[in-house]
Amino acid sequence: MKLKDYATIVRSKNAGPFEITIDIMFEDKDRYEFMKENNIINKKLIQQLYQLDEKEIHHLVYFDSAQGIKVTFARKVSSGSINDRDVYGAQQASPLQELEIELE
Repeated sequence: MKLKDYATIVRSKNAGPFEITIDIMFEDKDRYEFMKENNIINKKLIQQLYQLDEKEIHHLVYFDSAQGIKVTFARKVSSGSINDRDVYGAQQASPLQELEIELE
């Protein structure tokens, strides 16, 4: 099953002009706990999907109270610069949305 079908929300947005934030939220507590207990969203995965160095990943946090995961990483180019193709950062969740989740 793809993450976009497993989670309730998988979205991205700017976190200022130099960072992207991805939010992954779950309505179902069991689904969130499955993701957390199996550490499915981790720095190594983010590095691979977004071709980043570890130092470019600024935050990766599991928020129990919100049943969500937040990932923040450096943008390759700043928002609104001449080479920017996604000024709002709204299309950056796509690699995670397509992630296949292997259910036990």
